[in-house]
Amino acid sequence: MAQTDMDSGEDGGGGGEPEVIAKTSVLGGFTESTEIRALISSLPVVHENIVTLESAIERFLVIMDRYQEQPHLLDPHLEWMLNLLLELIRSEQSPPLLVHLGFKFLYIISKVRGYKIFMQLFPHEVADVQPVLDLLCRQDPRDPETWETRYMLLLWLSMTCLIPFDLSRLDGHLTSDPSQTREPIMDRILAIAKSYLMVTDKSRDAASVLVSKFVTRPDVKLKRLGDFLDWSLTTISQASDQTMGGTVILDGALQSLAQLFKHGKRDDFLQYAPVVLQCLDQCHVAESSQATLRKLGVKLVQRLGLTFLKPRLAKWRYQRGSRSLAANLSLSQSGSTVQAVSPDMETQSQEEDYDIPEEVENVIEQLLGGLKDKETIVRWSAAKGIGRVTGRLPRELADEVVGSVLDCFSFQETDNAWHGGCLALAELGRRGLLVPSRLPDVVPLILKALVYDEKRGACSVGSNVRDAACYVCWAFARAYEPTELKPFVTQIACALVITAVFDRNINCRRAASAAFQENVGRQGTFPYGIDIVVAADYFAVGNLNNCYLSISVYIASFPEYTRPMIDHLVAMKINHWDGVIRQLATKALHNLTPQAPDYMATTVMPQLLPIALGIDLHSRHGAILASAEISHALYKLANQNNRPVTELISSDCVDGLKSIHQRLFDRKQYRGFGGELMRPAVCSLIENMSLSKMPFKDDPVITGWQWLIDDTLKSLHLISPGPRDGIKEAAVSALAALCEQYYQPQPGMADPQMQEVLVSQYIAGLKSTEVLTRCGSALALGSLPRFMIHGKLHQILSGLQQSCSQREVCFTEARRDAAKAMAQVCVTSGVSAQGGSDSVVCEGNVSAVYGALLDCMTDYTLDSRGDVGAWVREAAMTSLMEVTLCVVGTAPQLLSPDLVNGMMCSLAQQSAEKIDRYRAHAGSVFVRLLHSNNPAVPHIPHREELLAIFPTEGAEGLNWNAPSQAFPHITQLLRLPQYQYHTLLGLTVSVGGLTESTVRFSSQSLFDHLMLIQQDAAALGQFSETLLHVFRDNLRNDRVSIPFLKMLDQMLARACFDTFTTDQDHQFCVDLLSLCKEEIKKSKDTQKLRSAIAVFCGLIQFQGEVRKKVLFQLLLLLCHPFPVIRKTTASQVYEMLLTYDDVIDPDVMDDVMTSLSDTNWEEDVATVRTHRNQLCDWLGVQKPQLVAKGPVQ
Repeated sequence: MAQTDMDSGEDGGGGGEPEVIAKTSVLGGFTESTEIRALISSLPVVHENIVTLESAIERFLVIMDRYQEQPHLLDPHLEWMLNLLLELIRSEQSPPLLVHLGFKFLYIISKVRGYKIFMQLFPHEVADVQPVLDLLCRQDPRDPETWETRYMLLLWLSMTCLIPFDLSRLDGHLTSDPSQTREPIMDRILAIAKSYLMVTDKSRDAASVLVSKFVTRPDVKLKRLGDFLDWSLTTISQASDQTMGGTVILDGALQSLAQLFKHGKRDDFLQYAPVVLQCLDQCHVAESSQATLRKLGVKLVQRLGLTFLKPRLAKWRYQRGSRSLAANLSLSQSGSTVQAVSPDMETQSQEEDYDIPEEVENVIEQLLGGLKDKETIVRWSAAKGIGRVTGRLPRELADEVVGSVLDCFSFQETDNAWHGGCLALAELGRRGLLVPSRLPDVVPLILKALVYDEKRGACSVGSNVRDAACYVCWAFARAYEPTELKPFVTQIACALVITAVFDRNINCRRAASAAFQENVGRQGTFPYGIDIVVAADYFAVGNLNNCYLSISVYIASFPEYTRPMIDHLVAMKINHWDGVIRQLATKALHNLTPQAPDYMATTVMPQLLPIALGIDLHSRHGAILASAEISHALYKLANQNNRPVTELISSDCVDGLKSIHQRLFDRKQYRGFGGELMRPAVCSLIENMSLSKMPFKDDPVITGWQWLIDDTLKSLHLISPGPRDGIKEAAVSALAALCEQYYQPQPGMADPQMQEVLVSQYIAGLKSTEVLTRCGSALALGSLPRFMIHGKLHQILSGLQQSCSQREVCFTEARRDAAKAMAQVCVTSGVSAQGGSDSVVCEGNVSAVYGALLDCMTDYTLDSRGDVGAWVREAAMTSLMEVTLCVVGTAPQLLSPDLVNGMMCSLAQQSAEKIDRYRAHAGSVFVRLLHSNNPAVPHIPHREELLAIFPTEGAEGLNWNAPSQAFPHITQLLRLPQYQYHTLLGLTVSVGGLTESTVRFSSQSLFDHLMLIQQDAAALGQFSETLLHVFRDNLRNDRVSIPFLKMLDQMLARACFDTFTTDQDHQFCVDLLSLCKEEIKKSKDTQKLRSAIAVFCGLIQFQGEVRKKVLFQLLLLLCHPFPVIRKTTASQVYEMLLTYDDVIDPDVMDDVMTSLSDTNWEEDVATVRTHRNQLCDWLGVQKPQLVAKGPVQ
């Protein structure tokens, strides 16, 4: 769908506020007519070139596809498009390829507009019959490239068949020359139609249209109808749906019969209908494994049923007075009403005095069977058939059909039957065949269908049933007068609101929203309809969280909907198979509690507590969470009135909540798979009971709860990876709330015994051999309230620092969580410049905290999952920011220049690295600290220059995730001496990395900086010193050294150090060469060796003795033990000598180049060495000497 902007019609010059621009997907008209005309006119030229041809087809498709949803806009233009294309097709100068192209364009137009309308525009004069037929006969039915031609010709022939003359007139004198026998046109067309009913492409559909138009002609009907039906039935009887060919033949024959019985006159086809029905029964089409054949079978059966019954409109049907929404609204405003039309009983009885053929019962039985088919297309066709056939039955028989449809809504039936039943009811209602007296039977079934959800294994089925039930409600809104539906309004409104807000499936929510909106508009009786339609529109219900946590609260504020919504959540959603829905339902119950607190406390809570100890795992999980959330919500309400929560919740419920943990423990329900749901649920219960200040202080249940939290944190390694993080977070949150409420005898004072036990226990857990136990213990320490940390801070920080410093690969997650916990502990305990190091962050411990976190910033641990050290670095960055902002807010004098410098430089390095996510995090932390001004972070190096690079106004707009935006800013830090080393270290891994976008933008930004300092000898000298410093510090550190060599290669190739090349033996080159030699010494890493070769070739541009040393290294690598390195060296040296032609004497140039290119450097080393030594002689370089290996000591 194209989007167009509808302007307001004013040019905005009036000085007032601009009109709101409405964006809509509605097109105003066919705007590309000029382009289409030019495109069609250019076909004779473009078809000769495959590129221009494909471009033209693609453009035509793009334009036409815009009108798929509003094809009527093409109507005024169809005729001239058709004429232009037919002109090309009919032209004798048009080659076959151009003719096929014309038909392809015609097919594209017919696909968008629909063949039924488009085919009517084809010329259908008598003169057209023979040329179209001849052209069709010349086609190859097996050519897959030209099926559009055959499809359109068959449709064209269908139109030419409508000429009102006997076809025998077109045959002329067939027998004038006895030696030549010409087939009559009637037989030719029939033969063509039959042959195309058996092809595998779309032409089969057009052939069935041709049959329906041609065989129903008066002259053809007399001579050929019986024969064609015989042929069709024989074909159906002999074909098998077990083969591909048989399926195609059956498809064609069934399509043609369905079209014939649809378009033919009843009087002509009635005599054949029983035979066709009998043939279908014998061939068991309804039991075919092919859904398309079953659908065609149902389609044909309903057409046969309509043939058996007289084409009359049932007089007994219910007719709503006016279907026009505008008329309804205008009448409702004027106060008058349009009455529904009631049938006259006498006319009705006369109308029903005719016999119904026996076969109709068979037809209806098959259609009812089709409603239960496993494929939607079959059920939908059967539902339409039920509607059509029922419309011609007497009232009593029609009521029996309705009764049979209602039998689909049994819980013994599958979801397919429920879906088919809903579709059939919607069709019957839409056609007025579901009389109002049946509504008391129908509405309860529809309400059940709106919440139909049948569990199958680990998921459920039924979303299609709920969607179809919404369609029924939508259809009923249009079909019945408000007075008829008035008794059911509240039920339907509540059910639709519940589906629109609480259904798991987005399509069902949107369907329910649309049905509710339709009822509000058509019926006008839904309570608070307009308000709800505005709140729960198509887009609003698209977000599940928004539905459960926001829209539901608004709708529940209307009293008619409050209790039904709560009851639905308790009955259907807290036991849902999807854990996300259960959790959202419990949060929704929390939010809905203020709407009906007494109902929650006296009715819902007593319902939930038995379920919380029940046998079903999902119900138990949801009920525990729900009872916890409702209790907390009731506490909030009680607290507002300064009353204890026990006044709202009965003592039985309080005892029930208290006993949940012990009952689960006694039944051993914390173990295994069920325990993965029970543990977080009871942790949530503990948290909410603590927050609700339940009177459990010194109760034995507190010991049980503490045991559960500790056991969960110790047993994390036994829990499957998926729910593990959620369980860990639930336990830690529960611990914080439990300590706050039950371990504080006096405000601000901890229970000394519990404080000692818990702190010692969790510090011991930091040394566990299980990494997850370490994680849990660290986070537990981080969650402790201030009074629990008081007096133990030194002990806790020491434990966390020790945990951060253990660099084993297996403890990466523990280091991450220890870094997080360190910040939490510091922020919780508070900052005081003069305080004791055992109670607050002060001068005595601030350096140790920053030292541990800055050490975490250098964690580059790798394992099979990749750069897992990044988790630690990310946590350390967040923790540094939190601690710094906390310290700055209270005692900024604690931050020394060295601490701030180290932190900002580390952040600058991370901001220049290659992983987008961590670069973005570092950049945002860097900018946050820089811009912090309440108060500002002291001692930031080069603050003014940094604010110029990252101004406060544009900080929000900088997307650090995008390399194209981040690196141009980051490389500006290279100008600042304090940041140069760390920024260059970070840029090294980006410029020498693998990700194409990161490499491109980082290298471009780096080289832009180098170009700026080319003329500044001091700046370039400083940069080169820093470069060597980075290399020296990271020798043999492959994480940095390999990208460094790649970056160096790019720098040398771009002549970034051109000013150094004029000096003899420039110190930069000498140092670089020695470092490169050291880096590759005894290395077996081919990637590193290849990069070093490229660097050596770049270093050749420097003058003096250093050039000889570089050549010596390259000639040494020509005899490297690895053949691939020898070959790479030869290739690179060859290219180097072509680039730098002053390196060797021109007299030996040809010999050297020939030797490098012709020698097979992958042969054994002894053979290659002679060629290498020859090169040494030519280049005037000392031959490398073999070092004799000494005897093993």
